Amino acid sequence: MLRAFKLGAAAALACAVGDCSYFDFGFLSSPAPAPSPASSFRVLPPDPLIGKWGVASYRDAKDRPAAEKLARERCANPYLIVKGPTDGAMMNVAEDPDLHELALKRSGDGKTYVGFNAPPGDPADREIVELTPKLMAMRFVDPDKFGRYGTSVYVKC
Repeated sequence: MLRAFKLGAAAALACAVGDCSYFDFGFLSSPAPAPSPASSFRVLPPDPLIGKWGVASYRDAKDRPAAEKLARERCANPYLIVKGPTDGAMMNVAEDPDLHELALKRSGDGKTYVGFNAPPGDPADREIVELTPKLMAMRFVDPDKFGRYGTSVYVKC
């Protein structure tokens, strides 16, 4: 009990002379603000992403049927998404040929994203605009990347 008191006193002293924003003293601290929809999120199992996919992209909505057809044709040489070592999905990111473990995340406003361990809607994320067992469509959050790559369509092989 005395040790816990000493640790608490040391933390309070450190807070008094430094930045205490990362300490939580319970009854001594004010209540935390309610999370905003952008900051509250949950990581989802990557299972809907795992598998073999044909991939294509389009920029104009009228070109989507042709992109889906091309994606089905690309199942002859599918893009493989596998589960990563910490239950993410191993995928490529823009302008990087290496695979990275990405999280499937749902924001407080109900949107779903794929990206690194950051709040949903991060500029490096892709927003999933459609996800069914046979088809996935996603677009980059970053407007510059979205302008270059358009909307990607993944068709399950």
